Amino acid sequence: MGEKRDMLVYKIATAGDIDLLMESRLEMLKEVNDLAEDHCYDEAFVAESRRYFLEGNHKTVLVVDGKRVVACATLCYLHLMPTFDHPTGKRAHIMNVYTAKDHRRQGIGKRMMEMLIREAKEDGATEISLDATKAGRPLYRKCGFVDSQECMVL
Repeated sequence: MGEKRDMLVYKIATAGDIDLLMESRLEMLKEVNDLAEDHCYDEAFVAESRRYFLEGNHKTVLVVDGKRVVACATLCYLHLMPTFDHPTGKRAHIMNVYTAKDHRRQGIGKRMMEMLIREAKEDGATEISLDATKAGRPLYRKCGFVDSQECMVL
């Protein structure tokens, strides 16, 4: 099932968890994008998100308290051309790290990050990146992440 800690269950989601995955992602997106509680998502967006969870190259941690998802975080794998620093070309990107307001400041985010970092290393990723909000940066620094000036985006 997963790892129990203080009555919370930490688990790597499977296809059988698709409803929990979608529920947690859509809840997280409402909060981080300051959307109304009754916001209606575009059907294509929901369908594509669902498809990615079912078919994409990722691992998602769900933290469940009873039947309610109280936190989630996703590790997406990227395969790029191999380089000397990344001979397998396998890299990972962490996104959608989220903890419900009533469960924050309890170490849940750190535990999810530790799980995903371990998963990425075990799966052979040679680099783990993430995009960070100002609020998330202290957690990510505690986990060993540093600011990078390597990338440009168009």
